[in-house]
This record gives sequence, C-alpha cells and structure tokens, in this order.
Amino acid sequence: MKDLQSQRDYRKIPVNKVGIKNLRYPITVRDRKDGFQATIAHINMYVDLPHKNRGTHMSRFVEILHIFRPEVSLDTFSMTLEKMKKHLSAASAHIEMTFPYFIEKNAPISNSSGLMDYTCGIIGSSDSNGKIDLVSEVIVPISSVCPCSKEISDAGAHNQRGKVELRTRFKKFIWLEDMIELVERASSCDIYSVLKRIDEKCVTEKGFANPKFVEDIVRDIAKKLKTDDNIIWFSVSAESFESIHNHSAYAYITSGTDPGS
Repeated sequence: MKDLQSQRDYRKIPVNKVGIKNLRYPITVRDRKDGFQATIAHINMYVDLPHKNRGTHMSRFVEILHIFRPEVSLDTFSMTLEKMKKHLSAASAHIEMTFPYFIEKNAPISNSSGLMDYTCGIIGSSDSNGKIDLVSEVIVPISSVCPCSKEISDAGAHNQRGKVELRTRFKKFIWLEDMIELVERASSCDIYSVLKRIDEKCVTEKGFANPKFVEDIVRDIAKKLKTDDNIIWFSVSAESFESIHNHSAYAYITSGTDPGS
C-alpha cells in the first residue's frame, strides 16, 4: 500500500511537534504506601518532523506506549522517549502525561478515612543530543483564610478553596506524596474527603489561626524547596477561588528560567 506519510515534502518547513494528543490510557504509577497504583492517564506524545518529510506515523506512538504500559516510572519514561526517536526517525521526543492519583487520608480528630484525589503528571523530553529532561507535577486542592479580612473584621474572616500547582526537576526520584504534603503544609488548612462535626470544628479553627495570602503560600513552598539539595528547578503557583470577589487571587514563583522551554 502507498505510504503517503513517507512522501517527500517540498515546502522545506520543519514541524516542531507532531503526534497524538489526549489519549486516555491505563497505567500504573509508584505509590509510597502500596507500591503501585492503577489509574487512567491523559497522554500527549510528540516528535519533531524534518522539513523533507510530509508526515509521521501516528499509530507507532500508541504501539510504543503499549510496550511500557505496565508501569510509569522515570526509567520507563526515558526509555519510551528514546524508543519514539528511534522508531519515528526523529531528533527529539516529548511526552506529557496527567492522571488522577489517590491517597488515603484520615480526618484530623475522628480519624475517619477517605480517599483524596490529586491531579498529577510527568512531562518528559529528549533532545537531539539525547539529553533527557523530566518534570513532576502535582495539583493540590487547599483552603485559605484571608489575613486582611481577619485583621479588619470584628468577627470572622472570608475563606475559600484554592489550588496549588507545583512542578519540580530533581536529581533523584521524589515521591508524589512528598510534593503534595509540602503544599498542604503551606496552606491555611488542607482539604479532606471525609469530615465529622468534630473535624469540621478543627479545620475551621486551624484555618482561622493560620491565615495565608496566595503570596504567603507560594513563598513558604519556595523557601522550603530552595533548601532541598535534590531540587534542581521548580515553579509553584497558587490560585484562590475568592468567596467574596468575582475573581481569583493568583501568585507564581519560579526558581529561574525553565530549562525545558
């Protein structure tokens, strides 16, 4: 059969990224408590395309992914990137993978147990020199109490849910749980899936006693990461879904220019 993708292209314009986007696929990831956790990922896979080639072979992306499907780890991610370059005759390869990750979490007083879900991800690339770049990402729901509202009010203070997005590059493996716990400790109070009345009292009072601006949250996380020798680069953002405003509050810190950009 005629292979149109392999035809020569005469426009002489290379394509930076070509591939598949938003593929849902079952994976397993490393779990600090239970060893491994099964989940469903949304996956983007790309390679570069030289100016002389008309197209790439889309089916090969899924075929390559299937080889490494049983486990997603730093090692398999790196091997998948190199396999993509080899089988698609590309100089560079990129993978973006996001997935829900569940952690069993006990309420602070009643100890009632429930599952919290977090959006996590791995972003990886391999350049023409074979240099592998890997980034871990967590998106963590949090709660915050406004320090200004507490200061100026005779009673109470406005509080709301928000989210923190944390990305890191590292020298050696870092648990998703460690990244999530770092974020939760920097919030006014963390979020739970199960709370009894005695727990609601606890988290309400904890948040009120620990008011945080979004600026406070990202600075506290950044301060901790700057003292961690394992962290090569990071970016952290906090968004507060304001309960008394028709907008969100937002803050962002990065440790420097993104080496993957």
